[in-house]
Amino acid sequence: MEAEFVIVGAGSAGCAMAYRLAEAGKTVLVIEHGGSDMGPFIQMPAALSYPMNMKRYDWGYRSEPEPHLGGRRLACPRGKVIGGSSSINGMVYVRGHAMDYEHWEESGARGWSYADVLPYFKRMETWHHNGHGGDAAWRGKDGPLHVSRGPRQNPLFDAFVQAGRQAGYELTDDYNGEKQEGFGPMEQTVWNGRRWSAANAYLRPAQRSGKVRVIRALARRVVIEEGHATGVEISRGGRVEVIRAGREVVLTASSINSPKLLMLSGIGPGAHLAEHGIEVIADRPGVGQNLQDHLELYIQMAASQPITLFKHWNLFSKAMIGAQWLLTKRGMGASNQFESAAFIRSKPGVAYPDIQYHFLPIAVRYDGQAAAEGHGFQAHTGPMRSKSRGNVSLRSADPLADPVIRFNYMSHPEDWDDFRTCIRLTREIFGQEAFKPFVKHEIQPGAELQTDEQLDAFIAEHAESAYHPCGTCRMGAADDRHAVVDPEARVIGVKGLRVADSSIFPRITNGNLNAPSIMVGEKVSDLLLGKAPLARANEVPWMHPNWQVAQR
Repeated sequence: MEAEFVIVGAGSAGCAMAYRLAEAGKTVLVIEHGGSDMGPFIQMPAALSYPMNMKRYDWGYRSEPEPHLGGRRLACPRGKVIGGSSSINGMVYVRGHAMDYEHWEESGARGWSYADVLPYFKRMETWHHNGHGGDAAWRGKDGPLHVSRGPRQNPLFDAFVQAGRQAGYELTDDYNGEKQEGFGPMEQTVWNGRRWSAANAYLRPAQRSGKVRVIRALARRVVIEEGHATGVEISRGGRVEVIRAGREVVLTASSINSPKLLMLSGIGPGAHLAEHGIEVIADRPGVGQNLQDHLELYIQMAASQPITLFKHWNLFSKAMIGAQWLLTKRGMGASNQFESAAFIRSKPGVAYPDIQYHFLPIAVRYDGQAAAEGHGFQAHTGPMRSKSRGNVSLRSADPLADPVIRFNYMSHPEDWDDFRTCIRLTREIFGQEAFKPFVKHEIQPGAELQTDEQLDAFIAEHAESAYHPCGTCRMGAADDRHAVVDPEARVIGVKGLRVADSSIFPRITNGNLNAPSIMVGEKVSDLLLGKAPLARANEVPWMHPNWQVAQR
């Protein structure tokens, strides 16, 4: 079993790379532990709460008890299926803010500024504005990844945007274009009524080229001979074998499994590896460190009119929606229901948005539990740039053992201020005139919770991960002791090995991570092929003219 390139993980970045390498005529083997993504639970956008909670499609990771969240262990789903987490995510499409990438560049990831990455965001997408305006000049026209907007038929979607305007915030026609800041339509990776995962967009066409093969197996470690990665040791059907890479091995196994694989292969904090009896090949203290995520709260309101999705929250209605979707790929089943969004700044002096909103016309949790009140709606909100950092480490040298995941959520005192601000700003938005016809009362947190102490207790009990882990194989300058990969995504200290997924983000981007993860796969595929990077973009993103003195 041999190919020029061996990719570990058929997720967002891995599928994109397989496609670009095959397009250039290279042979690729993709190792994926999970199985087929063809069931309706994955392909139907509205069914998104199912695959995330199915052992069959998810690695099923949980954090260690979180000391600042009352010892709760939070779910950390990662896709174990063709398409990776792009097959089980919420399908929300956010590039991130231009300033995120300026920060990457400043922290040592040379060549990853916004001007460098925007051309890749354009290359990867085919954008459908569905008659809702937007910035065509900033968007892609012929990439494999279809990005669309929901129909926004429910009056609550517009009420949310109008309430933002009434509260004095900006509106934006396209948060993935010139202007992220403001209220407007949300975008989704949905095409022709189906989840447009990295598998549908990239992997299947790549397999049809005959250059890409997918092997269903568990990657145990990278084989390194005389400082050079030559292949990957896998187990399948009870046998251990080695798959050889003629040119390079690329880990695209997620911010949880990529550092785990590096450590199992002898690359990581020397003392930690020695503890587990693993021979140290490259002592890189940064492997598994710098773990970041987004936490969010669901701020829920009871509705005074029966216009929310709750009317469909019964078996008969779900069956009808499912049947309509199976037959026509239309109707309620064809959207993730996240159709309005907002990005705002928490206070004056913050240069670009640090709070995100997903608006949903039903009061429900990710695990599918509806609010007891019946008709309601909610905004998911949380700070985008928490200063808290965690880490991923080995539980044992056994490749089958789950890694130890410590997010260390809310360990920075500013996080508490930021979260209380999110709650209070959200209440103000729901208090605007546009919501007057629809709001009955606040379900969660509940209007009686007002003091800092009360809100802190609520946050500790109810904050949930937005499932955006990243940063554990941080990209930086080659002489940075704590960087894991250099700006070409090469693992520092080993030849022929790269990491190309959300684990290389120096800092978490503003928004959901699927789009930037795919962008990493696109950009690193050019580096693997020795191609000159795409010409830098000249577009200048919008910044709030009064950001220094005004919050809105």
